[in-house]
This record gives sequence, structure tokens and C-alpha cells, in this order.
Amino acid sequence: MTPTLSKLMKINSLLVLLAATSLSAAPVTKPTPVHPRPDAASPAIMVLNPGTEPTPALGSAINLPVGWTAIEIDGARDAYIQNKDLTKSLDVRPGSAFRTQPKADAPIFSTMQPGDQVEITGYHGKWTQVKVTKRIIGYVQGWSPAAAAATAAAPAASAPVAQSRPATPPPFSPAPAAPAAVTGGGPGHAAQMVDLGDGGSASLPRLFQGKFVSTKSLLRPRRPYDYQLNDSAGERYAYVDISRLLQTEQIEKYIDRTVTVYGTAKPVAGTKDIVIEAESLQLR
Repeated sequence: MTPTLSKLMKINSLLVLLAATSLSAAPVTKPTPVHPRPDAASPAIMVLNPGTEPTPALGSAINLPVGWTAIEIDGARDAYIQNKDLTKSLDVRPGSAFRTQPKADAPIFSTMQPGDQVEITGYHGKWTQVKVTKRIIGYVQGWSPAAAAATAAAPAASAPVAQSRPATPPPFSPAPAAPAAVTGGGPGHAAQMVDLGDGGSASLPRLFQGKFVSTKSLLRPRRPYDYQLNDSAGERYAYVDISRLLQTEQIEKYIDRTVTVYGTAKPVAGTKDIVIEAESLQLR
């Protein structure tokens, strides 16, 4: 069967992209906004600094508007989700939107998918701040691997001696990479996110961050647990059960300090509260 013109054009576009990306990568030469879709009117999710070398997203170049290129963005990023997108076990619901700011009109750069690594890092009113590690596809205008590679390969017209190019900063300051997700987890490692429909999500440990505070007080009734995690506004978002920690652990050194708790979140029976059964406790 003879391939149609449409199929030939798609195959040719893919071959051009593969050939271009096999050459030495070339950086952007000016501040370049990255958009969530190939539309200059869409709000930028980040800006690439001059000198940044984008990574083309293979397989995403077909049918893009002229002048646009799809790129991959890897690593950990701060993001915000609405509180209603968290389950009682503090899982992020599949399909929840990751926004760049805690605002309803802030740009959405991705959504929650199975396998995404997410760590809760704070609360801001109706919004939850998280650190999410996943592969993101963005779109840039005015840069392409073919044009960039050709520019990089062209010899300098004047400059008799090659000058070293000073190092340039990365497109953004990445937060520390979240620990690798593994099923079942272990101290210091977040567990893999599991679809809520599998019946096992609530039993999986993960990482939580907040201010570790004692609930003991002579002026109020005894709380169900002696410790809790507070968000950035000073409000409790979960109790902490330390009964699984080693008895030699000096709990006092963590009080009123920002910590990372590794454990399993469960509802407190008869209440709307959450308790984290801590397996490890570390200062941030």
C-alpha cells in the first residue's frame, strides 16, 4: 500500500526531529517562556534563562503550530492543589490540577497521574502546597532543535580565538529532589502513589512536612495525641503518633521546629482529624 501524503509528512517531521536531536544541543539565546500549550496567550509556567539547553520531547512534535517546539521538564517542582483534592488519607486525587500559585486563575502545568511522587510541604488557606516530581511537557516558541543545532554548528565569523562561555544559571532553582518512590516504602523514602480504587492507598507511608508541636497544655483538655504537625499558618493539619519511634529518640529536640515525618496517615476514629503514624522523624 502506498503511504498517504499525510503519513509521509508525519514520518518526515519525526525523522527531522530525531536527526536534529542527535546533534549537539544548543541553548536558548534569550529569556524564553515555557507555556502549558502551544499558545502565546497562555500564561507561562516558567522562563528559560539564556544559556539553558532545552530537551526536545520526542513524539510531541507532530501537528504543532509553526515555530513551536515541545520540550521535557524533569525534576521536583513546587505546586499548589486545592484542599478538596486531598483524600482523608492525604492522597492527591488522580486528575487534580497542579498550579504554579495558590490561586484559582494560576497556570496549570500538569495534573496528578499514577506514579507521580508528591510530598505535602504546607497549607495556605484553601490550598495545599506540594513538591511534585514528574515529567512535564511544555512548549516554547522561536526555538527548535534543528535551528539551534545548525546555529551551534556554524563557525564564528570573527573571533580568532575561541572564548569560553561563562556558566549560566539553570532555568529555575530546583528544590531538593524528592526521595525515590518505592512500593511499601521505608524510612527516609516516600511510598509509591496508588490509585484510590485499589483499596491499599491508606496503608502506604509517605513524607509529610510541617512544624512539630506539642499538644500538651494545662489550660485545655488532653488531645488524642501528644504531638501534631502545623502548616505555615500555624494551624494543625495532622496529629503525630510517635509510638513506633525508638524510645531512645529525643523528641524534645524536634518541638517547635520544621520536620519531615515519614509515616502512614489515617483518620482518627469518630472525628474529622488525621493522625500520622510516624516511622521516622527528621529536622529540615
